[in-house]
Amino acid sequence: MARHLITSAIPYINGVKHLGNLVGSQLPADLYARYLRARGHEVLFLCATDEHGTPAELAAAKAGKAVAEYCAEMHRVQADLAAGFRLSFDHFGRSSSDHNRRLTQHLAVKLFEAGLIEERAERQVYSVADGRFLPDRYIEGTCPNCGYEKARGDQCENCTKQLDPTDLIEPRSAISGATELEVRETKHLYLLQSTLRDRLAQWIDGKRDWPVLTTSIAKKWLFDGDGLQDRGITRDLDWGIPAQFEGAPWSGMEGKVFYVWFDAPIEYIACAAEWAEATGRSDADWERWWRTDKGAEDVRYTQFMGKDNVPFHTLSFPATLIGSGEPWKLVDYIKSFNYLNYDGGQFSTSQGRGVFMDDALDLLPADYWRWWLLSHVPETSDAEFTWENFQLSVNKDLADVLGNFVSRVTKFCRSKFGEAVPEGGAWGPQEQTLVEELSARLAAYERHMEAMEIRKAAAELRAIWVAGNEYLQAAAPWAAFKEDPARAAVIVRLSLNLARLYAVLSEPFIPDAARTLRDALGAEDADWPTDLRAALEALPAGHAFRVPENLFAKIDDAQREDWAQRFAGTRG
Repeated sequence: MARHLITSAIPYINGVKHLGNLVGSQLPADLYARYLRARGHEVLFLCATDEHGTPAELAAAKAGKAVAEYCAEMHRVQADLAAGFRLSFDHFGRSSSDHNRRLTQHLAVKLFEAGLIEERAERQVYSVADGRFLPDRYIEGTCPNCGYEKARGDQCENCTKQLDPTDLIEPRSAISGATELEVRETKHLYLLQSTLRDRLAQWIDGKRDWPVLTTSIAKKWLFDGDGLQDRGITRDLDWGIPAQFEGAPWSGMEGKVFYVWFDAPIEYIACAAEWAEATGRSDADWERWWRTDKGAEDVRYTQFMGKDNVPFHTLSFPATLIGSGEPWKLVDYIKSFNYLNYDGGQFSTSQGRGVFMDDALDLLPADYWRWWLLSHVPETSDAEFTWENFQLSVNKDLADVLGNFVSRVTKFCRSKFGEAVPEGGAWGPQEQTLVEELSARLAAYERHMEAMEIRKAAAELRAIWVAGNEYLQAAAPWAAFKEDPARAAVIVRLSLNLARLYAVLSEPFIPDAARTLRDALGAEDADWPTDLRAALEALPAGHAFRVPENLFAKIDDAQREDWAQRFAGTRG
Protein backbone atom coordinates (compact mmCIF):
# COMPACT_ATOMS: atom_id res chain seq x y z
CA MET A 1 0.00 0.00 0.00
CA ALA A 2 1.35 3.40 -1.01
CA ARG A 3 0.63 6.85 0.42
CA HIS A 4 -0.80 9.41 -2.01
CA LEU A 5 -1.19 13.14 -1.40
CA ILE A 6 -3.54 14.71 -3.94
CA THR A 7 -4.39 18.39 -4.32
CA SER A 8 -6.72 20.08 -6.74
CA ALA A 9 -6.16 23.68 -7.83
CA ILE A 10 -8.15 25.70 -5.36
CA PRO A 11 -11.17 27.49 -6.86
CA TYR A 12 -11.47 31.23 -6.49
CA ILE A 13 -14.11 32.45 -4.06
CA ASN A 14 -15.94 34.94 -6.31
CA GLY A 15 -18.96 32.91 -7.32
CA VAL A 16 -20.11 29.50 -8.43
CA LYS A 17 -17.70 27.68 -10.74
CA HIS A 18 -18.62 26.47 -14.22
CA LEU A 19 -18.15 22.97 -15.63
CA GLY A 20 -14.89 24.01 -17.30
CA ASN A 21 -13.42 24.82 -13.89
CA LEU A 22 -14.71 21.52 -12.50
CA VAL A 23 -13.26 19.28 -15.19
CA GLY A 24 -9.93 21.14 -15.19
CA SER A 25 -8.94 20.18 -11.65
CA GLN A 26 -11.35 18.99 -8.96
CA LEU A 27 -13.23 16.27 -10.85
CA PRO A 28 -10.25 14.37 -12.31
CA ALA A 29 -8.50 14.68 -8.95
CA ASP A 30 -11.53 13.08 -7.32
CA LEU A 31 -11.52 10.26 -9.90
CA TYR A 32 -7.88 9.49 -9.11
CA ALA A 33 -8.41 9.68 -5.35
CA ARG A 34 -11.39 7.33 -5.52
CA TYR A 35 -9.47 4.86 -7.66
CA LEU A 36 -6.44 4.84 -5.36
CA ARG A 37 -8.64 4.31 -2.30
CA ALA A 38 -10.39 1.44 -4.07
CA ARG A 39 -6.99 -0.16 -4.67
CA GLY A 40 -6.25 0.01 -0.96
CA HIS A 41 -3.83 2.95 -0.90
CA GLU A 42 -3.73 5.58 1.84
CA VAL A 43 -4.94 8.86 0.33
CA LEU A 44 -5.12 12.45 1.59
CA PHE A 45 -7.16 14.51 -0.89
CA LEU A 46 -7.18 18.25 -0.20
CA CYS A 47 -8.77 21.33 -1.71
CA ALA A 48 -9.87 24.76 -0.47
CA THR A 49 -11.31 28.07 -1.52
CA ASP A 50 -8.89 30.77 -2.68
CA GLU A 51 -10.21 33.82 -0.84
CA HIS A 52 -7.80 36.74 -1.13
CA GLY A 53 -7.21 39.44 -3.73
CA THR A 54 -9.08 42.26 -5.44
CA PRO A 55 -11.79 40.08 -7.08
CA ALA A 56 -12.97 38.93 -3.65
CA GLU A 57 -13.21 42.52 -2.43
CA LEU A 58 -15.15 43.57 -5.51
CA ALA A 59 -17.51 40.59 -5.41
CA ALA A 60 -18.26 41.31 -1.76
CA ALA A 61 -18.90 44.99 -2.50
CA LYS A 62 -21.24 44.04 -5.34
CA ALA A 63 -23.12 41.73 -2.97
CA GLY A 64 -23.28 44.50 -0.34
CA LYS A 65 -21.43 42.43 2.24
CA ALA A 66 -18.24 42.64 4.25
CA VAL A 67 -15.56 40.65 2.47
CA ALA A 68 -15.05 38.19 5.35
CA GLU A 69 -18.79 37.52 5.49
CA TYR A 70 -18.98 37.10 1.73
CA CYS A 71 -16.07 34.64 1.67
CA ALA A 72 -17.53 32.57 4.50
CA GLU A 73 -20.86 32.39 2.66
CA MET A 74 -19.31 31.47 -0.69
CA HIS A 75 -17.11 28.85 0.95
CA ARG A 76 -20.26 27.13 2.19
CA VAL A 77 -21.82 27.39 -1.28
CA GLN A 78 -18.76 25.87 -2.95
CA ALA A 79 -18.46 23.16 -0.30
CA ASP A 80 -22.11 22.21 -0.82
CA LEU A 81 -21.66 22.05 -4.60
CA ALA A 82 -18.53 19.95 -4.21
CA ALA A 83 -20.53 17.54 -2.08
CA GLY A 84 -23.30 17.60 -4.69
CA PHE A 85 -20.82 16.45 -7.32
CA ARG A 86 -19.55 13.83 -4.85
CA LEU A 87 -16.05 15.29 -4.66
CA SER A 88 -14.48 13.18 -1.93
CA PHE A 89 -12.14 15.71 -0.33
CA ASP A 90 -10.69 14.66 3.01
CA HIS A 91 -10.84 18.37 3.79
CA PHE A 92 -12.09 21.44 1.94
CA GLY A 93 -10.25 24.32 3.55
CA ARG A 94 -9.96 28.10 3.29
CA SER A 95 -6.95 30.17 2.32
CA SER A 96 -8.10 32.79 4.86
CA SER A 97 -7.51 30.34 7.72
CA ASP A 98 -5.20 31.13 10.63
CA HIS A 99 -3.12 28.12 9.61
CA ASN A 100 -2.45 29.63 6.19
CA ARG A 101 -1.75 33.09 7.64
CA ARG A 102 0.86 31.72 10.03
CA LEU A 103 2.49 29.44 7.45
CA THR A 104 2.59 32.10 4.73
CA GLN A 105 4.23 34.61 7.07
CA HIS A 106 6.63 31.92 8.33
CA LEU A 107 7.76 31.01 4.80
CA ALA A 108 8.17 34.67 3.87
CA VAL A 109 10.52 35.13 6.83
CA LYS A 110 12.52 32.04 5.81
CA LEU A 111 12.84 33.34 2.26
CA PHE A 112 14.00 36.73 3.53
CA GLU A 113 16.59 35.07 5.77
CA ALA A 114 17.82 33.13 2.74
CA GLY A 115 18.31 36.39 0.83
CA LEU A 116 15.45 35.66 -1.56
CA ILE A 117 13.14 38.55 -0.69
CA GLU A 118 13.97 42.22 -1.19
CA GLU A 119 12.05 45.48 -1.08
CA ARG A 120 11.62 47.36 -4.34
CA ALA A 121 9.97 50.62 -5.36
CA GLU A 122 7.67 50.50 -8.38
CA ARG A 123 5.25 52.74 -10.20
CA GLN A 124 1.63 51.64 -10.26
CA VAL A 125 -1.69 53.02 -11.49
CA TYR A 126 -3.76 54.71 -8.78
CA SER A 127 -7.45 55.57 -9.14
CA VAL A 128 -8.23 58.83 -7.39
CA ALA A 129 -11.98 58.17 -7.46
CA ASP A 130 -11.63 54.66 -6.03
CA GLY A 131 -8.93 55.66 -3.56
CA ARG A 132 -6.82 52.61 -4.35
CA PHE A 133 -4.05 51.21 -6.49
CA LEU A 134 -5.44 49.17 -9.35
CA PRO A 135 -4.10 45.78 -10.33
CA ASP A 136 -3.44 45.61 -14.07
CA ARG A 137 -6.53 43.50 -14.72
CA TYR A 138 -8.74 46.18 -13.12
CA ILE A 139 -7.77 48.76 -15.67
CA GLU A 140 -9.79 48.65 -18.88
CA GLY A 141 -9.51 50.44 -22.17
CA THR A 142 -9.30 50.00 -25.91
CA CYS A 143 -6.71 47.51 -27.18
CA PRO A 144 -4.11 49.26 -29.37
CA ASN A 145 -3.70 46.05 -31.33
CA CYS A 146 -7.26 45.04 -32.28
CA GLY A 147 -9.49 47.86 -31.07
CA TYR A 148 -11.41 45.74 -28.55
CA GLU A 149 -13.00 48.23 -26.12
CA LYS A 150 -12.86 46.06 -22.98
CA ALA A 151 -9.22 45.03 -23.03
CA ARG A 152 -7.63 44.63 -19.59
CA GLY A 153 -4.40 46.18 -18.45
CA ASP A 154 -2.61 42.83 -18.48
CA GLN A 155 -4.03 41.21 -21.63
CA CYS A 156 -6.62 41.67 -24.35
CA GLU A 157 -9.11 38.79 -24.13
CA ASN A 158 -10.06 39.35 -27.77
CA CYS A 159 -6.68 39.08 -29.50
CA THR A 160 -4.70 37.66 -26.48
CA LYS A 161 -1.94 40.31 -26.81
CA GLN A 162 -0.01 40.88 -23.58
CA LEU A 163 -0.39 44.51 -22.48
CA ASP A 164 0.71 47.04 -19.90
CA PRO A 165 -1.91 49.47 -18.50
CA THR A 166 -0.13 52.36 -20.20
CA ASP A 167 -0.67 50.66 -23.60
CA LEU A 168 -4.45 51.05 -23.36
CA ILE A 169 -6.29 53.78 -25.24
CA GLU A 170 -8.63 55.78 -22.97
CA PRO A 171 -7.89 53.71 -19.84
CA ARG A 172 -10.46 53.64 -17.02
CA SER A 173 -11.03 51.91 -13.71
CA ALA A 174 -12.85 48.60 -14.16
CA ILE A 175 -14.25 49.12 -10.66
CA SER A 176 -15.94 52.46 -11.09
CA GLY A 177 -15.35 53.49 -14.70
CA ALA A 178 -13.41 56.55 -13.46
CA THR A 179 -10.81 57.95 -15.84
CA GLU A 180 -8.88 60.01 -13.29
CA LEU A 181 -5.89 57.69 -13.06
CA GLU A 182 -2.39 58.52 -11.88
CA VAL A 183 0.88 56.67 -11.77
CA ARG A 184 2.25 56.69 -8.23
CA GLU A 185 5.24 55.11 -6.54
CA THR A 186 4.72 52.32 -4.02
CA LYS A 187 7.00 49.77 -2.33
CA HIS A 188 6.61 46.01 -2.38
CA LEU A 189 8.40 42.80 -1.44
CA TYR A 190 9.79 40.76 -4.32
CA LEU A 191 10.60 37.06 -4.41
CA LEU A 192 13.91 36.69 -6.26
CA GLN A 193 12.82 33.76 -8.40
CA SER A 194 15.48 34.48 -11.02
CA THR A 195 18.22 33.35 -8.62
CA LEU A 196 16.52 29.94 -8.39
CA ARG A 197 16.13 29.43 -12.14
CA ASP A 198 18.88 26.84 -12.52
CA ARG A 199 17.69 24.82 -9.52
CA LEU A 200 14.12 24.89 -10.81
CA ALA A 201 15.24 23.91 -14.32
CA GLN A 202 17.22 20.97 -12.94
CA TRP A 203 14.25 19.87 -10.86
CA ILE A 204 11.85 20.06 -13.82
CA ASP A 205 14.33 18.23 -16.10
CA GLY A 206 14.17 15.35 -13.64
CA LYS A 207 10.41 15.00 -14.15
CA ARG A 208 10.61 12.94 -17.33
CA ASP A 209 7.14 11.46 -16.85
CA TRP A 210 5.32 14.79 -16.69
CA PRO A 211 2.85 15.65 -19.49
CA VAL A 212 4.34 17.66 -22.34
CA LEU A 213 1.70 20.34 -21.67
CA THR A 214 3.10 20.84 -18.14
CA THR A 215 6.81 20.89 -18.95
CA SER A 216 6.45 23.02 -22.08
CA ILE A 217 4.63 25.77 -20.17
CA ALA A 218 7.14 25.65 -17.32
CA LYS A 219 10.15 25.85 -19.65
CA LYS A 220 8.60 28.69 -21.61
CA TRP A 221 8.39 30.75 -18.43
CA LEU A 222 11.88 29.67 -17.39
CA PHE A 223 13.74 30.47 -20.59
CA ASP A 224 11.73 32.55 -23.08
CA GLY A 225 12.79 36.18 -23.45
CA ASP A 226 14.63 37.31 -20.34
CA GLY A 227 13.80 34.07 -18.55
CA LEU A 228 12.19 33.61 -15.14
CA GLN A 229 11.49 36.99 -13.57
CA ASP A 230 11.45 38.09 -9.94
CA ARG A 231 7.89 38.48 -8.73
CA GLY A 232 6.18 40.98 -6.47
CA ILE A 233 4.58 39.06 -3.59
CA THR A 234 2.73 41.92 -1.88
CA ARG A 235 -0.16 44.14 -2.93
CA ASP A 236 -1.76 47.40 -1.72
CA LEU A 237 -4.99 45.84 -0.42
CA ASP A 238 -6.89 45.55 2.84
CA TRP A 239 -8.12 41.96 2.49
CA GLY A 240 -5.51 39.24 2.72
CA ILE A 241 -2.63 38.01 4.83
CA PRO A 242 -0.86 41.06 6.33
CA ALA A 243 2.65 41.61 5.00
CA GLN A 244 3.63 43.55 8.14
CA PHE A 245 3.35 41.41 11.25
CA GLU A 246 5.03 40.72 14.56
CA GLY A 247 8.40 39.13 13.89
CA ALA A 248 8.65 40.38 10.29
CA PRO A 249 12.29 41.18 9.45
CA TRP A 250 11.24 44.23 7.40
CA SER A 251 9.28 47.41 8.07
CA GLY A 252 7.08 49.82 6.15
CA MET A 253 4.68 47.20 4.75
CA GLU A 254 1.65 48.37 6.70
CA GLY A 255 -1.52 48.40 4.62
CA LYS A 256 -0.18 45.71 2.33
CA VAL A 257 -1.00 42.01 2.07
CA PHE A 258 0.71 39.06 0.45
CA TYR A 259 -0.17 38.53 -3.20
CA VAL A 260 -2.87 35.95 -3.61
CA TRP A 261 -0.65 33.78 -5.83
CA PHE A 262 1.96 33.67 -3.07
CA ASP A 263 -0.36 32.55 -0.29
CA ALA A 264 -2.85 30.41 -2.28
CA PRO A 265 -0.54 27.42 -3.01
CA ILE A 266 0.71 27.50 0.58
CA GLU A 267 -2.89 26.71 1.53
CA TYR A 268 -2.31 23.18 0.20
CA ILE A 269 -0.06 22.64 3.21
CA ALA A 270 -2.18 24.69 5.60
CA CYS A 271 -5.23 22.73 4.48
CA ALA A 272 -3.63 19.57 5.85
CA ALA A 273 -3.15 21.33 9.18
CA GLU A 274 -6.81 22.40 9.06
CA TRP A 275 -7.76 18.76 8.36
CA ALA A 276 -5.78 17.56 11.36
CA GLU A 277 -7.38 20.15 13.62
CA ALA A 278 -10.90 19.48 12.33
CA THR A 279 -10.57 15.73 12.85
CA GLY A 280 -8.90 15.81 16.26
CA ARG A 281 -5.49 14.79 14.98
CA SER A 282 -2.06 16.07 16.01
CA ASP A 283 0.42 18.17 14.06
CA ALA A 284 2.43 15.00 13.47
CA ASP A 285 -0.51 13.59 11.51
CA TRP A 286 -0.39 16.31 8.85
CA GLU A 287 3.37 16.76 8.94
CA ARG A 288 3.85 13.11 7.88
CA TRP A 289 2.30 14.16 4.57
CA TRP A 290 4.26 17.37 4.02
CA ARG A 291 7.60 17.25 5.86
CA THR A 292 10.20 14.89 4.46
CA ASP A 293 11.95 14.93 7.83
CA LYS A 294 8.75 13.75 9.53
CA GLY A 295 7.56 10.89 7.36
CA ALA A 296 6.68 12.38 3.95
CA GLU A 297 9.68 10.93 2.13
CA ASP A 298 7.56 7.99 0.92
CA VAL A 299 4.55 10.09 -0.13
CA ARG A 300 3.61 10.36 -3.81
CA TYR A 301 2.29 13.91 -4.35
CA THR A 302 0.07 14.64 -7.39
CA GLN A 303 -1.44 17.99 -8.34
CA PHE A 304 -4.35 18.57 -10.74
CA MET A 305 -4.92 21.90 -12.51
CA GLY A 306 -5.80 23.76 -15.68
CA LYS A 307 -2.95 24.84 -17.93
CA ASP A 308 -3.29 28.49 -16.87
CA ASN A 309 -2.19 27.49 -13.35
CA VAL A 310 0.91 25.56 -14.42
CA PRO A 311 3.49 28.40 -14.10
CA PHE A 312 2.60 29.05 -10.47
CA HIS A 313 2.76 25.35 -9.53
CA THR A 314 5.91 24.46 -11.48
CA LEU A 315 7.86 27.61 -10.64
CA SER A 316 6.53 30.04 -8.03
CA PHE A 317 5.32 27.54 -5.41
CA PRO A 318 8.38 25.26 -5.74
CA ALA A 319 10.58 28.37 -5.56
CA THR A 320 8.90 29.24 -2.25
CA LEU A 321 9.43 25.77 -0.79
CA ILE A 322 12.93 25.21 -2.15
CA GLY A 323 14.00 28.74 -1.22
CA SER A 324 12.80 28.34 2.36
CA GLY A 325 15.53 25.78 2.99
CA GLU A 326 13.04 23.63 4.91
CA PRO A 327 12.28 19.97 4.09
CA TRP A 328 8.88 20.41 2.45
CA LYS A 329 7.46 17.77 0.14
CA LEU A 330 7.61 18.87 -3.51
CA VAL A 331 5.15 17.70 -6.13
CA ASP A 332 5.98 14.44 -7.91
CA TYR A 333 3.51 14.71 -10.78
CA ILE A 334 1.41 17.53 -12.21
CA LYS A 335 -1.61 16.52 -14.27
CA SER A 336 -2.57 19.60 -16.27
CA PHE A 337 -5.51 20.11 -18.58
CA ASN A 338 -6.44 22.18 -21.58
CA TYR A 339 -9.69 24.15 -21.73
CA LEU A 340 -13.25 22.94 -22.04
CA ASN A 341 -15.14 25.28 -24.36
CA TYR A 342 -18.88 25.79 -24.50
CA ASP A 343 -20.96 25.44 -27.66
CA GLY A 344 -18.59 27.26 -30.00
CA GLY A 345 -17.21 29.76 -27.47
CA GLN A 346 -15.55 29.84 -24.08
CA PHE A 347 -16.91 29.13 -20.64
CA SER A 348 -16.55 32.38 -18.72
CA THR A 349 -17.14 33.10 -15.05
CA SER A 350 -16.85 36.86 -15.53
CA GLN A 351 -19.32 36.84 -18.43
CA GLY A 352 -21.59 34.16 -16.94
CA ARG A 353 -21.36 32.02 -20.07
CA GLY A 354 -21.88 28.27 -19.98
CA VAL A 355 -23.30 25.75 -17.52
CA PHE A 356 -22.41 26.34 -13.88
CA MET A 357 -22.21 23.74 -11.15
CA ASP A 358 -25.43 24.73 -9.40
CA ASP A 359 -27.40 24.86 -12.65
CA ALA A 360 -26.05 21.46 -13.67
CA LEU A 361 -27.21 19.78 -10.46
CA ASP A 362 -30.63 21.40 -10.83
CA LEU A 363 -30.99 19.72 -14.23
CA LEU A 364 -29.62 16.21 -13.64
CA PRO A 365 -27.89 14.07 -10.98
CA ALA A 366 -24.13 14.39 -10.62
CA ASP A 367 -23.27 11.11 -12.32
CA TYR A 368 -24.59 12.29 -15.70
CA TRP A 369 -22.19 15.25 -15.61
CA ARG A 370 -19.31 13.30 -14.10
CA TRP A 371 -19.44 10.70 -16.86
CA TRP A 372 -19.60 13.18 -19.72
CA LEU A 373 -16.93 15.50 -18.32
CA LEU A 374 -14.47 12.74 -17.44
CA SER A 375 -14.96 10.82 -20.70
CA HIS A 376 -14.38 14.08 -22.62
CA VAL A 377 -11.74 15.62 -20.36
CA PRO A 378 -9.45 18.04 -22.30
CA GLU A 379 -6.19 16.17 -21.81
CA THR A 380 -4.27 16.52 -25.08
CA SER A 381 -6.20 19.43 -26.60
CA ASP A 382 -9.11 21.71 -25.84
CA ALA A 383 -12.51 19.99 -25.76
CA GLU A 384 -15.98 21.34 -26.39
CA PHE A 385 -19.25 20.82 -24.58
CA THR A 386 -22.29 20.68 -26.82
CA TRP A 387 -25.78 19.69 -25.76
CA GLU A 388 -26.04 17.27 -28.66
CA ASN A 389 -22.92 15.40 -27.62
CA PHE A 390 -23.97 15.41 -23.97
CA GLN A 391 -27.33 13.88 -24.87
CA LEU A 392 -25.70 11.27 -27.10
CA SER A 393 -23.16 10.23 -24.48
CA VAL A 394 -25.69 9.98 -21.65
CA ASN A 395 -28.20 8.05 -23.74
CA LYS A 396 -25.78 5.64 -25.37
CA ASP A 397 -23.17 5.06 -22.66
CA LEU A 398 -25.14 5.33 -19.44
CA ALA A 399 -28.69 4.42 -20.42
CA ASP A 400 -28.28 2.04 -23.38
CA VAL A 401 -25.10 0.24 -22.32
CA LEU A 402 -24.80 0.16 -18.53
CA GLY A 403 -28.38 0.89 -17.47
CA ASN A 404 -29.92 -1.42 -20.06
CA PHE A 405 -27.67 -4.33 -19.07
CA VAL A 406 -28.61 -4.06 -15.41
CA SER A 407 -32.30 -3.69 -16.19
CA ARG A 408 -32.43 -6.68 -18.56
CA VAL A 409 -30.56 -9.01 -16.23
CA THR A 410 -32.37 -8.18 -13.01
CA LYS A 411 -35.86 -8.11 -14.56
CA PHE A 412 -35.36 -11.35 -16.46
CA CYS A 413 -34.08 -13.07 -13.34
CA ARG A 414 -37.05 -11.84 -11.33
CA SER A 415 -39.51 -13.09 -13.94
CA LYS A 416 -37.98 -16.57 -14.30
CA PHE A 417 -36.10 -17.32 -11.08
CA GLY A 418 -37.34 -14.76 -8.55
CA GLU A 419 -35.28 -12.09 -6.76
CA ALA A 420 -32.40 -14.39 -5.87
CA VAL A 421 -29.30 -15.50 -7.75
CA PRO A 422 -30.30 -18.75 -9.52
CA GLU A 423 -28.47 -22.03 -8.97
CA GLY A 424 -27.55 -24.80 -11.36
CA GLY A 425 -25.27 -25.35 -14.35
CA ALA A 426 -21.58 -24.61 -14.87
CA TRP A 427 -19.54 -22.19 -16.95
CA GLY A 428 -18.95 -23.10 -20.58
CA PRO A 429 -16.85 -21.74 -23.47
CA GLN A 430 -18.80 -18.47 -23.70
CA GLU A 431 -18.11 -17.68 -20.05
CA GLN A 432 -14.42 -18.56 -20.39
CA THR A 433 -14.13 -16.29 -23.45
CA LEU A 434 -15.82 -13.46 -21.58
CA VAL A 435 -13.48 -13.82 -18.59
CA GLU A 436 -10.44 -13.71 -20.89
CA GLU A 437 -11.69 -10.53 -22.56
CA LEU A 438 -12.58 -8.89 -19.26
CA SER A 439 -9.20 -9.80 -17.77
CA ALA A 440 -7.41 -8.02 -20.61
CA ARG A 441 -9.70 -5.01 -20.45
CA LEU A 442 -9.48 -4.75 -16.66
CA ALA A 443 -5.68 -4.73 -16.88
CA ALA A 444 -5.85 -1.97 -19.50
CA TYR A 445 -8.34 0.01 -17.39
CA GLU A 446 -6.02 -0.20 -14.39
CA ARG A 447 -3.00 0.88 -16.48
CA HIS A 448 -4.84 3.92 -17.76
CA MET A 449 -6.07 4.87 -14.30
CA GLU A 450 -2.60 4.50 -12.80
CA ALA A 451 -1.20 6.70 -15.59
CA MET A 452 -4.08 9.22 -15.20
CA GLU A 453 -5.02 8.71 -18.86
CA ILE A 454 -8.59 9.58 -18.11
CA ARG A 455 -10.20 9.47 -21.54
CA LYS A 456 -8.61 6.11 -22.25
CA ALA A 457 -9.74 4.80 -18.86
CA ALA A 458 -13.32 5.92 -19.57
CA ALA A 459 -13.25 4.25 -22.99
CA GLU A 460 -11.97 1.02 -21.45
CA LEU A 461 -14.63 1.08 -18.74
CA ARG A 462 -17.31 1.53 -21.38
CA ALA A 463 -15.83 -1.39 -23.32
CA ILE A 464 -16.11 -3.53 -20.17
CA TRP A 465 -19.80 -2.59 -19.97
CA VAL A 466 -20.24 -3.39 -23.68
CA ALA A 467 -18.65 -6.83 -23.22
CA GLY A 468 -21.37 -7.74 -20.75
CA ASN A 469 -24.10 -6.63 -23.14
CA GLU A 470 -22.58 -8.60 -25.99
CA TYR A 471 -22.26 -11.69 -23.82
CA LEU A 472 -25.86 -11.42 -22.67
CA GLN A 473 -27.12 -10.95 -26.24
CA ALA A 474 -25.10 -13.88 -27.56
CA ALA A 475 -25.85 -16.22 -24.65
CA ALA A 476 -29.58 -15.32 -24.81
CA PRO A 477 -30.87 -16.70 -21.50
CA TRP A 478 -34.45 -16.02 -22.58
CA ALA A 479 -34.00 -18.61 -25.35
CA ALA A 480 -31.96 -21.04 -23.23
CA PHE A 481 -34.57 -21.01 -20.49
CA LYS A 482 -37.10 -22.77 -22.75
CA GLU A 483 -34.87 -25.78 -23.41
CA ASP A 484 -32.24 -25.73 -20.66
CA PRO A 485 -33.14 -23.76 -17.51
CA ALA A 486 -29.81 -24.70 -15.90
CA ARG A 487 -27.95 -23.04 -18.78
CA ALA A 488 -30.10 -19.93 -18.38
CA ALA A 489 -29.29 -19.95 -14.66
CA VAL A 490 -25.55 -19.92 -15.40
CA ILE A 491 -25.91 -16.95 -17.75
CA VAL A 492 -28.04 -14.98 -15.31
CA ARG A 493 -25.85 -15.81 -12.32
CA LEU A 494 -22.73 -14.62 -14.15
CA SER A 495 -24.56 -11.52 -15.42
CA LEU A 496 -25.71 -10.54 -11.94
CA ASN A 497 -22.11 -10.87 -10.77
CA LEU A 498 -21.06 -8.77 -13.75
CA ALA A 499 -23.43 -6.06 -12.55
CA ARG A 500 -21.77 -6.17 -9.15
CA LEU A 501 -18.33 -5.97 -10.82
CA TYR A 502 -19.50 -2.97 -12.84
CA ALA A 503 -20.56 -1.21 -9.65
CA VAL A 504 -17.07 -1.65 -8.18
CA LEU A 505 -15.16 -0.66 -11.32
CA SER A 506 -17.45 2.29 -12.13
CA GLU A 507 -17.46 3.86 -8.67
CA PRO A 508 -14.62 6.35 -9.38
CA PHE A 509 -16.58 7.71 -12.36
CA ILE A 510 -20.23 7.42 -11.26
CA PRO A 511 -20.30 6.88 -7.48
CA ASP A 512 -24.04 7.36 -6.92
CA ALA A 513 -25.08 4.85 -9.58
CA ALA A 514 -22.45 2.43 -8.28
CA ARG A 515 -23.86 2.71 -4.76
CA THR A 516 -27.44 2.30 -6.00
CA LEU A 517 -26.46 -0.82 -7.93
CA ARG A 518 -24.51 -2.37 -5.06
CA ASP A 519 -27.38 -1.71 -2.66
CA ALA A 520 -29.88 -3.31 -5.03
CA LEU A 521 -27.66 -6.36 -5.40
CA GLY A 522 -27.05 -6.57 -1.66
CA ALA A 523 -23.33 -6.47 -2.41
CA GLU A 524 -21.58 -5.27 0.74
CA ASP A 525 -18.16 -6.30 -0.55
CA ALA A 526 -16.82 -3.48 -2.72
CA ASP A 527 -13.22 -4.71 -2.86
CA TRP A 528 -11.35 -4.17 -6.10
CA PRO A 529 -11.05 -7.48 -8.03
CA THR A 530 -7.67 -9.16 -7.83
CA ASP A 531 -9.04 -12.53 -8.99
CA LEU A 532 -11.57 -11.89 -11.75
CA ARG A 533 -13.07 -15.37 -11.69
CA ALA A 534 -13.64 -15.11 -7.94
CA ALA A 535 -15.16 -11.64 -8.42
CA LEU A 536 -17.62 -13.11 -10.91
CA GLU A 537 -18.73 -15.66 -8.34
CA ALA A 538 -19.00 -13.22 -5.41
CA LEU A 539 -22.81 -13.38 -5.37
CA PRO A 540 -23.58 -17.07 -4.73
CA ALA A 541 -26.70 -18.98 -5.69
CA GLY A 542 -29.55 -18.02 -3.41
CA HIS A 543 -28.22 -14.52 -2.75
CA ALA A 544 -31.16 -12.10 -2.61
CA PHE A 545 -31.35 -8.93 -4.67
CA ARG A 546 -33.96 -6.45 -5.83
CA VAL A 547 -34.51 -4.88 -9.21
CA PRO A 548 -33.12 -1.33 -8.99
CA GLU A 549 -34.89 1.73 -10.25
CA ASN A 550 -33.81 2.81 -13.70
CA LEU A 551 -30.17 3.81 -13.21
CA PHE A 552 -30.19 6.48 -15.92
CA ALA A 553 -33.06 8.23 -17.69
CA LYS A 554 -32.56 9.21 -21.29
CA ILE A 555 -32.44 12.85 -22.33
CA ASP A 556 -35.06 13.54 -24.96
CA ASP A 557 -34.80 16.08 -27.76
CA ALA A 558 -37.23 18.50 -26.13
CA GLN A 559 -35.13 18.62 -22.95
CA ARG A 560 -31.94 19.11 -24.94
CA GLU A 561 -33.41 21.96 -26.98
CA ASP A 562 -34.83 23.62 -23.87
CA TRP A 563 -31.50 23.48 -22.05
CA ALA A 564 -29.52 24.67 -25.08
CA GLN A 565 -31.80 27.70 -25.35
CA ARG A 566 -31.80 28.36 -21.60
CA PHE A 567 -27.99 28.42 -21.43
CA ALA A 568 -27.36 30.18 -24.73
CA GLY A 569 -26.92 33.60 -23.16
CA THR A 570 -25.26 34.72 -19.97
CA ARG A 571 -25.98 33.92 -16.38
CA GLY A 572 -27.98 36.53 -14.49
